Amino acid sequence: MSTQARTHSADDHRADLDFYFDPVCPFAWMTSKWVRMVAEQRDYTVDWRFISLRMINAHIDYDAHFPAGYEDGHTAGLRLLRVATRARIDYGREAVGPLYLAIGRRIFDSAPDGRPDSLTDQGSRGFLEPILLDAGLPVELVSALDDTTLDGVLRAETDEALTLTGKDVGTPILHFRPPTGVAFFGPVISRLPRPEEAVQLWDNVIGLATFPGFAELKRSLRERPQLASFGVDPEGTGIVEDWHGGSRRTKK
Repeated sequence: MSTQARTHSADDHRADLDFYFDPVCPFAWMTSKWVRMVAEQRDYTVDWRFISLRMINAHIDYDAHFPAGYEDGHTAGLRLLRVATRARIDYGREAVGPLYLAIGRRIFDSAPDGRPDSLTDQGSRGFLEPILLDAGLPVELVSALDDTTLDGVLRAETDEALTLTGKDVGTPILHFRPPTGVAFFGPVISRLPRPEEAVQLWDNVIGLATFPGFAELKRSLRERPQLASFGVDPEGTGIVEDWHGGSRRTKK
């Protein structure tokens, strides 16, 4: 699906921001929390769109290039995105934001001892059913976890996101003022700004994003995100790690 084709099909829900996410990405989740704070204060509309880390890395030997568990996590993300896709088809685009919110809270805002036993479980029926109820959606949507016929939609939307930014990126991808505005991988943050800081920080990002010649501001060193699932206290600071291309790949 070309960006132009998507723009025409999206005229009835044109948002101020297109936010491409994979539900198992902690940095996408952190940025989404910030975006929700800004949207509330600025009356922004956000179109929550899909990008699959499993599809991006389909050509990668996970055992050779990633730490243990990454393939299970990315596969769980793909399964959850199938459900989000089905929810969007059946219940409209407005169903995606609450579903992503419920998934993210369960995966990232719960202490490690309250999470599923494995990353694989995050793509399971038992994990998803209470989340669907929290999001106000029918539990019957769990059947979409295994519905590979939805992968075409996800692959097209993943390709759409990469068309906007180039391929050496991760998640999230944000498209500012679509369809004509610029898109970037990120912004990636490890700590959530206070409500009174959120808009000022956002305006700084917009200032860079709207300068026609701006292309990239990047570092691969990151703190572990300030999330309960990582054992990082809201007032604490996570250990610093080196991430490659938006992930903890051990090889480029």
